[in-house]
Amino acid sequence: MHRRKFTLAAVLLAAALPASAQLGDLGKKLGLGSAALPNDKIAAGLKEALQVGTGNAVNLTGKKDGYFKNEAIKIVMPPKLRLLESGLRGVGYGSQVDEFILSMNRAAESAAPQAKKIFVGAITEMTIQDARKILSGGDTAATDYFKSRTTARLTEAFRPEVAKATSEVGVTKQYKQLVGRFQGIPVPRVESIDIDQYVVGKALDGLFYVVGQEEKKIRTNPQARVTDLLKEVFRK
Repeated sequence: MHRRKFTLAAVLLAAALPASAQLGDLGKKLGLGSAALPNDKIAAGLKEALQVGTGNAVNLTGKKDGYFKNEAIKIVMPPKLRLLESGLRGVGYGSQVDEFILSMNRAAESAAPQAKKIFVGAITEMTIQDARKILSGGDTAATDYFKSRTTARLTEAFRPEVAKATSEVGVTKQYKQLVGRFQGIPVPRVESIDIDQYVVGKALDGLFYVVGQEEKKIRTNPQARVTDLLKEVFRK
């Protein structure tokens, strides 16, 4: 049999966990307030939690300073350019380095909104086995699922958006200018790197980090449950 796709709100737990004892055990692991809730209600709560969490993450990262002023996800100089950065700052080009770092973060902020439709698609494509793992997992089980199963798709979708954004905000131009500055500065030879690929990777790392934080909030913080369904399903 091929893996059957399904709508979480209708059949998830009814198909996967018919026994009330199993439902109660998973309810405790998920942080549910009542094991007596109907299966479809719990399934809908899980789906809504994923939608709210990923939506919040996209909104938080896909705005001005969403990356740049969040120290947990701020995109810094690529490791291969750290010696170049040190050398340039040492001879008075610190402001140019700062501009380059800002431009990479701006590119990530411009690309982040593209993740929303991909996350929504990933939720609707979940299989029964995927849902079991999320329900029985830890505080970031859903985030781990997104990361392990959709990174390739997100990378493919993000790349053209980042390329467009890096062009618009001048990332590539600033990178070339920085590399040109190192002529005559006593630093090792600068390796060529794909700036767009670097920004895509760091943008996704940051996005998944924020998704994880949002998932934890919904599971543990009553104030993060912004709909009636979330309040009912996730009540302690």
